[in-house]
Amino acid sequence: MADELKNSAPADPDHINLDDPAEVKYRRKEFGCTEQQLRQAIAAVGGSAAKVRQYFKNLSRPATRQKIGYS
Repeated sequence: MADELKNSAPADPDHINLDDPAEVKYRRKEFGCTEQQLRQAIAAVGGSAAKVRQYFKNLSRPATRQKIGYS
């Protein structure tokens, strides 16, 4: 999977571009989420890849998952 992600890396690794279908696919694989979850994360924290990464990392905490409606 790592090779697969390297081959299609986004032009700007620090910012997520939801208008680029290839990047959305790349980021979904990177974060292990659906497109809807990716869009929700960006709506919550902005388009910074680092902030979105932290957002999903925080989801791994049970209290956070319940707070924002993930089960």
